[in-house]
Amino acid sequence: MAGEENVKEELRSQDASSNLSQHEAAGHPHSWSLEMLLHRLRTDHTKQDDKFANLLDAVGEFGTFQQRLVALTFIPSIMSAFFMFAGYFVFTAQKPYCNTSWILAVGPNLSEAEQLNLTIPRGPNGSFLMCLMYLPVPWNLDSIIHFGLNDTDKCQDGWIYPDAKTRSLINEFDLVCDAETKKDTAHIMFMAGILIGSLIFGLITDKMGRYPAILLSLLGLIIFGFGTAFVNSFHLYLLFRFGISQSVVGYSISSISLATEWLVGEHRAHAIILEHCFFAVGAMLLTGIAYSLPHWRLLFLVGGALAVPLISYIWILPESPRWLMMKGKVKEAKQMLCYAASVNKKTIPSNLLDEVQLPRKKVTQASVLDFCKNRQLCKVILVMSCVWFTVSYTYFTLSLRMRELGVSVHFRHVVPSIMEVSARLCCIFLLQQIGRKWSLAVTLLQTIIWCLLLLFLPEGEDGLRLRRPRCPATGLKSMMILVLTLGEFSLAATVTVFFLYTAELLPTVLRATGLGLVFLASAAGAILSLTIINQTPSFLPIFLCCALAIVAFSLSFLLPETRDQPLFDSLDHSPQMRNKVKDMTPEDTSSDDV
Repeated sequence: MAGEENVKEELRSQDASSNLSQHEAAGHPHSWSLEMLLHRLRTDHTKQDDKFANLLDAVGEFGTFQQRLVALTFIPSIMSAFFMFAGYFVFTAQKPYCNTSWILAVGPNLSEAEQLNLTIPRGPNGSFLMCLMYLPVPWNLDSIIHFGLNDTDKCQDGWIYPDAKTRSLINEFDLVCDAETKKDTAHIMFMAGILIGSLIFGLITDKMGRYPAILLSLLGLIIFGFGTAFVNSFHLYLLFRFGISQSVVGYSISSISLATEWLVGEHRAHAIILEHCFFAVGAMLLTGIAYSLPHWRLLFLVGGALAVPLISYIWILPESPRWLMMKGKVKEAKQMLCYAASVNKKTIPSNLLDEVQLPRKKVTQASVLDFCKNRQLCKVILVMSCVWFTVSYTYFTLSLRMRELGVSVHFRHVVPSIMEVSARLCCIFLLQQIGRKWSLAVTLLQTIIWCLLLLFLPEGEDGLRLRRPRCPATGLKSMMILVLTLGEFSLAATVTVFFLYTAELLPTVLRATGLGLVFLASAAGAILSLTIINQTPSFLPIFLCCALAIVAFSLSFLLPETRDQPLFDSLDHSPQMRNKVKDMTPEDTSSDDV
C-alpha cells in the first residue's frame, strides 16, 4: 500500500507534464495503468542505480564530515588562484634606458638627467629612445658636450630603470626591447603546463586515487610556488611556472572528482560553487598583497608561506569510497563510509553496507581509449571540450582586450573577481530552477550577447570605425570596459556550471581523465587567444568569440540533463541507458506486454 501511495504521489507531482489529461485517463484505463506502471519502473530503476546515494544518505547527507570536506577545499582553491594569477603581477611596466655608465669615467659628477641627455638619442617627439644609445668615444667631457655624439647602436651594457619604484621581472632579467616578447612566452608556458598537466593528473587521479592526486598537486604548489622566489634566471622562472600550472590543474581535477563522489544532490552543486567562489577570493587576496609588496620575490615567498599548512592534508583528507569500490577495494570503501558515519554520529544499516560489493566487470581496465569506443562518452567529451575551448578563448581574449585599453592589472583582477563571486552565487538559483543543461545554455547565451555587443560597438572616436584607435573617447572606453566586465561575469557562471555538469556526466572510473581532456581543450583555447590577439585585426578575435560561443550554445543541447539523477560509476551505465525507461510512454508498450 505504501508503494502504491508513493506512485500516486509521484503521479500527482508530475501531472502538469503528463501526456494524458484526466478525461483521457478515464477513457483509456489501460493507458492510465501503464502510466502508473512506468512511473513505478522509473523509480525502481533510479533506486537500483543509486544504491551508493542511499549509502551516503545513511552516512549523513550533509553532516559534519561532508561539511569539513567542503571546507578543506577552500584554502587550496585560494592558493591555486594566488599562484595561477601571480604571473600577471610580476611584469610591472618599467621604462628602460640603455646603461651608458661609460661616460662617468670622463664625467663622474654628471647627474642622471645629464648622463641621459648626452648618451641617449631622442625620438621625433623629443623623448629618449629606450633601445638605442650613442656609442662610446675616446673624448673628454668638454668635447662630448661641445660636438655631441652621432653614432648609435643597440644597448650594449644592459639597461637602467631610473623611474622604477618596484622590483619586477622586467628590471630583474631585462625583459625589454628585443626580449619584450618573453613576457608572452611566460603565459604560453603556463598554459602548456596546464595542457600537459591535465593529461597527467587526469590519469593519475583515476589510476592512483583522488587522495594521492590532491596531495601530489598540493606538494607541487608548495615546492614550485615557494621555489619561484629563488630563481636566478628567466628560463628557470619559466620552468617553475610550468610546474605550478600542472599543480593547479591537478588540484582542480582531483578536488572536483572527490567532492562530486562524496556529495549528493544540490549539496554537490553548492560545494563546487563555493570552491569556485574561494578561487575568486584568492585572486582578490593576491591583488591586495601584490599591490603592497615592492618586490616580486616577496610575492612568491608570502604565497609559499601561506601554502605550507596544506601539508596537514596528509592526515585529514579522505579518499573517495566510490573510486575505492570501483577499483575493487571494498574493505577500504566500507571503512571510509563507517568513519564518515561515525563523524556524523550515524550508523549505517548492515543491509546497506552489504550492498558495497565488487563491480561485476573488471573496470580497472578502463582507459582513455574508451572515450573513442563509447559513443555516449565520446559525445560528452567532444561537446564539453568545445564549450571549454570557447570559454577559455573568450575569457583570455576579453582579458587581453581590457589590457589593451590601458586598464591597470589590479583593476583587471579585483573588479572581475568580485563580479565572479556574485555570478557563481547566482548559479545556485539557476541550477535549482532550470537544471544543469539549461543553466549552461543560459550562461552561454549571455556570453553571445556581450560578444555581439563588443563586435558591433564602435571603437573609433567618430563612432563609425571598427578599428581600434590609440586613444578612444573616455565615455566609449568606459562602456567597453563595462561590457568586457559583464562578459567575464557570464563566463564565470559558465565555468561553474560547466565543471559540475561535466563531473556528473562522466563515470567514476574515467571522471578525472575526462576532466583532464576538457582542461586540455581549455589550454588550447588560451594558447590560441595569446597567439592571435597581437597578430590579427581587432575585429577577428571578437568575431571568433561570437562564432565559437554560438557553436558551443548549439552543441550544449545534445547533452542529457543530470539534475536529480544518480551518478554512474562504470562504462555500462550511461545517462541514455539510465533514462531508457524514463523516456518510455504508454504508447510504446502494449497491454499484452503488461
